[in-house]
Order: sequence, then structure tokens, then C-alpha cells
Amino acid sequence: MSIKSFIQILLLILIISIVTAVYLKYFDINKNIVEEINSVEIENQDKIINLEKKLSELELRNNELKKIIDNQSKKSQELSSKYDEGKIIENNEGITKKLDENNKLITKKIDEENKIENIKKVNTNEKKDFVKDIEYNSIDDRGNKFYLLAKSGKSNIDNKNVLDLINVRGEISSKSRDTIYIVSDYGQFNSINSNSKFYDNVVINYQEKQITCKNFDINMETNKAIAYNNVIISDPKSEMKAGKVEFNLRTKDININPQTAIADIQIVTN
Repeated sequence: MSIKSFIQILLLILIISIVTAVYLKYFDINKNIVEEINSVEIENQDKIINLEKKLSELELRNNELKKIIDNQSKKSQELSSKYDEGKIIENNEGITKKLDENNKLITKKIDEENKIENIKKVNTNEKKDFVKDIEYNSIDDRGNKFYLLAKSGKSNIDNKNVLDLINVRGEISSKSRDTIYIVSDYGQFNSINSNSKFYDNVVINYQEKQITCKNFDINMETNKAIAYNNVIISDPKSEMKAGKVEFNLRTKDININPQTAIADIQIVTN
């Protein structure tokens, strides 16, 4: 074999080797590339699956939120309708209440006008019987004097012989006894038998004693007088509460009685 042939064979082997090496390396790179591509696709698929899961979860949550919002909206509408109904009922009740109040005011005004008319009629009738500065004097067979003075008076509706008196003062006096002084807001005087009644804020002064009570009646036929209702007897040294006090107008003696048979007279000493 010649040297030239040998060199040619070597070159051919070298070329075949190079081509084989390049071919093998090329397919190895392609394999790696394919593997890498496959791994990337797998990762992308996993990511897509995760994203799909998250999207499905979000969609479920959105659906739940939508249901909650719809329920709240329904409740709000129901509450609003109930509120409107309540408001309508409340307005109706308010209107009814105002009508009732107006009716009451009208009725009250009519009643007041009727009362005013009745008072005017009564005052017109009373003016005929109204008397100012009433004064009365009497004396019995023993020389006891009874004096009565009132700022004003009018005839009693039930008994024309009785005068209803306002701002009354009276005196019962004699030669042998101290004078009894009487003051009251109101009183009555009978012109036939001279009996008198004093009432409201009655004050009786006799000697050093002062008697306050609600009622004090004088009977000229029996020559007796009785103080009763919240009777309090006071003097410079003591204060006494009693049921009633009886005066003998002839002798001027005083008899103090408790309010009941069992009750005691209360005395407070200064």
C-alpha cells in the first residue's frame, strides 16, 4: 500500500469520525432541548391547573358573595317596606291623634263657653241679691251683745233667710265676762233666729287664749257655741289640740273635749 492511499484512508476515517461525533452531539442536544421543553410544558401545565383551581375557588367565593349580597338586598328591601308600612301606620296614628286632640279642644272650648255663659247668668242673678258691708247687732235678756260684720254677702240659694258672708268678724260681749272675738274667711247668718256659722281659717280670741279651727257655730237659741275640726288652743305658756270646744254664751264657761271618747287632749307646754 502506498503512503498516499494510507493518508487517504486516514482522512476518510477522520471525516467519518467527525461526522459521527457531530451527528451524535446534535441528537444529544436535541434530546436535552426536548427534555427541557417537556419539563417546561409540565410546569406550565401545573401552573395552569393551579390557576384553574384558584379561578374555580374565586368563582365559588364570588357566587357565595353574590348570594350574600342578594340576601342582604332582599332583607334591606323587606326592612324598607316594613319601615314604610310602619311609617304610614305611624302617620295615620298621628293624624288620628291630632283629630282627637282637635275634637277635645273644640269640646273643651264649647264647655268653657257654656260655663262662661252660666257664670254670667249666675252673676247677673247674684248681683240682685249681693250686699256690701253687712252689719248686725243683737242683745239678749241678760245683756249679752252679739255683733256681726261682713265685707259682703248674698242670699243663700237654699234658704232666703240665710246670708252667705265673706270676710266675717264677730264679737260676743257682756258686762260680767271678757269679750269673745271671732274672725273667719266665710260665714252664714240666719236673720230669723240670729244663728251664725263661721268657717275656713277661723280664729277665736278669748282672754289670753287663741283658738283656731275650721268651723265655729253660734246658736243664739241655746246660747251655746261650738268650735270643731282641727281645733288648736294656745296661750303664752302652752298649745293644746282637741276635738271640739264648747262655749256657754251666758256664763262664758269653756268646755274642751277630745275628738273621740278614747283620744286624749294633746297639750304642748312652752
